[in-house]
Amino acid sequence: MNNWTQIRVACGIKDLDTVCAVMSMIDNGLMIEDANEVDTLDHCYGELIDESLINADRTVGAVSVYIPDERNPAECVSFIKEHLTGIEYDLTLSGMKEEDWADSWKQYYKPVRIGKKLIVVPSWEEYESDENDIVLRMDPGMAFGTGTHETTRLCSLLMEEYIKEGDRVLDIGTGSGILAIAASKLGAGKVYAYDIDPVAIKVAEENCLFNGCENIVCGIADLLRGVNTEEKYDFVSANIVADILVRLAPDVAGYMKDGGLIAVSGIIDSQEERVKDALINGGLTYIKTVEENDWNAMMFVKDGKN
Repeated sequence: MNNWTQIRVACGIKDLDTVCAVMSMIDNGLMIEDANEVDTLDHCYGELIDESLINADRTVGAVSVYIPDERNPAECVSFIKEHLTGIEYDLTLSGMKEEDWADSWKQYYKPVRIGKKLIVVPSWEEYESDENDIVLRMDPGMAFGTGTHETTRLCSLLMEEYIKEGDRVLDIGTGSGILAIAASKLGAGKVYAYDIDPVAIKVAEENCLFNGCENIVCGIADLLRGVNTEEKYDFVSANIVADILVRLAPDVAGYMKDGGLIAVSGIIDSQEERVKDALINGGLTYIKTVEENDWNAMMFVKDGKN
């Protein structure tokens, strides 16, 4: 019989759809708490509805997923935190002690190839690399970014293909810093890595230092608010979630050089066209899509014609 860990995210009702989208990346079996749904029932089932539901706060909602004990709840929590950039929420776990899950991710975290050359190795693991391997030594701590999710691997593949020596790179929603470090090791001249979560930035800074990537600057920003704008960027990476990418789309071209590239990831199949249309409307030209399972990452260019 499985033991289960409940991961519950409470948020404002306006953000409930975004939270649902992120939580569905963890598991499709969502439990959604939305008191507004009662309005669709009370005209015919009013006498059967618990009074506490009728009187519940309609301005807040919550989404829960249940994680079996063979999965890593800490990785799931960190994934949720990274992909809820810019949203106010309250995350709680039930069924597992915090002191247990805080370090539990280590047993699941092994060397993993995230590109043709890029390979992520836990800081405590021994690994004998091949001649062409580019090794990223990572300790994700409480920030998502072990490279195990398709979204990270897809973005890494695009970075391997398109980043050029000396590029000025912007990584939006950096998490553990994994994509920023990948950019640095692929030859970027300067990398700016931002996240809204101070814990993620602390972890990212430690990982950059551990990898000897002195050309990475980490900082706190809410999407593009707070990003260094002294110069525009040759390459932008944004491994977030579809709703946030759509929010980003009208403004991100303004941060890019003419001919600059952006790789976006975290896009489930059903959201691909929506994200693509938003970025095209934002002044970018579509180049290609790479996919794995139900996930997509896309590459765009600012061609200077828009």
